[in-house]
Amino acid sequence: MPLNIPLRDHACLTVHGADQPGLVAAVTALVTRNKGNIVTLDQYSSDPEGGAFFQRVVFHRPGLAAAIPDIQADLAKTLKPYVMEWRLTDQSVPKRMAILASTSDHCLLELLWRHRRGELPVSIPMVISNHTNTAEDVRSFGIPFMHVHSQGPDKSEAEAKILGLLRGNVDFVVLARYMQIISGDFLDKIGVPVINIHHSFLPAFIGAAPYRKAQERGVKLIGATSHYVTKDLDEGPIIEQDVARVDHSMTAADLQAHGAYVERAVLSRAVQWHAEDRVIRHGNHTIVFG
Repeated sequence: MPLNIPLRDHACLTVHGADQPGLVAAVTALVTRNKGNIVTLDQYSSDPEGGAFFQRVVFHRPGLAAAIPDIQADLAKTLKPYVMEWRLTDQSVPKRMAILASTSDHCLLELLWRHRRGELPVSIPMVISNHTNTAEDVRSFGIPFMHVHSQGPDKSEAEAKILGLLRGNVDFVVLARYMQIISGDFLDKIGVPVINIHHSFLPAFIGAAPYRKAQERGVKLIGATSHYVTKDLDEGPIIEQDVARVDHSMTAADLQAHGAYVERAVLSRAVQWHAEDRVIRHGNHTIVFG
């Protein structure tokens, strides 16, 4: 039985903007006014005097799908004086997540396995790769596999093909060790969040063979970072990070194996939190409600 059962008639509302008196009362009154019952409510203020306010509310409302337009209209009217950004989602509708991958399969297969077990509240319309070595594995999960060749400094043709497959068909994209640099033009045109995973050696061990370089330096910790992709390479808002302790007896291959384990866990958590609307972007950092 799936572990992450869709929450029928449950809505998730996220609100953020300048902190000011009356926000919590306004949101909770709105939920009550629209026949909703609050299930969870999390909030954070960076400073009660001139800071930023963030809130995530999950509420149950019978007949939610039909009521959403009226609730949205009420939200727009109620929150307009506060100048807040908000988002309302139906938790029974899984987000459509496309995966881009290359030759490494550990993050890709982890996401596919967790999805099949019902641990990720997403649908996966397709996996796109610039290599074909994972095609059979992907198709064994019943998910379409698309090969888009990408090689050389000019990625415009490959990106155009990928955009043709993705645009209008996905709610967010995950780079599961997709070893291609995403252009700013692609990010502008895709119009949905893109999540990446990389080892946490950056920028100390950039380029090829980072685990070998780390082993030669005698590192004591390895780790991984998952973040939203922006035009600035590997500098987007961080969603999740983790580390593992290592020692002098481990080879570069040992470090890489430990690193792959951490990468899989970190990316899976980041994807789940994003899919559950637990992440609010604020400038170049994030607020993540557990």
